[in-house]
Amino acid sequence: MRTIDTGALGDALRPRRETLLWGALVLNTEVILLLAYAAFGTQDLLSVRGLRLWIYPFVWINVSLWAVVRTDPASASTRNRRIGAALAVGYFAVLAYTGGLVGPGHGPTTYRISWALPPGWSPAVLLNGAGVSLTLIPYKLIGYATLAYLVYATVIDAARSAVTGVLGLLSCVSCSWPILTSIATGVVGSGTGVAAAVSNGSYGISTAVFVVTVALLYWRPFGRE
Repeated sequence: MRTIDTGALGDALRPRRETLLWGALVLNTEVILLLAYAAFGTQDLLSVRGLRLWIYPFVWINVSLWAVVRTDPASASTRNRRIGAALAVGYFAVLAYTGGLVGPGHGPTTYRISWALPPGWSPAVLLNGAGVSLTLIPYKLIGYATLAYLVYATVIDAARSAVTGVLGLLSCVSCSWPILTSIATGVVGSGTGVAAAVSNGSYGISTAVFVVTVALLYWRPFGRE
């Protein structure tokens, strides 16, 4: 039975000095943005719903930044890199659709950038036309791109493993969690507007699933030798 190297896990969890410095810079910037929005915005920070609305996007963004900086895909052949890239792009496309970033468009072509919501939710790019609608919410866009990048790294590692790629990717079962959560919580169709996404209380569940998925894709405890 395979054992987990607790020493290596401890090293992975222990932040480096540069990580702490950059983390402090990021957090300070986020606090400044939130204070600026609090001064000029209309959202109620003191309510439970308002507090979650302000915090959840930065959980996605900060976890994404940490995972991307800490992940260095292994060297691989051109063929394996192309396969990994294709799977990652396809995974991002599925996430974008089930997560409401992309959907079918209706009516005349319209385009606008919304600044009405707190940082992380905005600036949201809203585009409708040519049969396609886009609701590009920053924290979701960053989060889904991060998951796709981690899937790419997972595919590369699986291709190099003694176990064949398909078996190695069994550790990526958690990749489906964000997709299933989006469907189960009714986020599909939220591309009709930012307000629909915000009014849906399911983003708390989605945030928890996102964090767990990033952790499993980063450490891959069930797929590494």
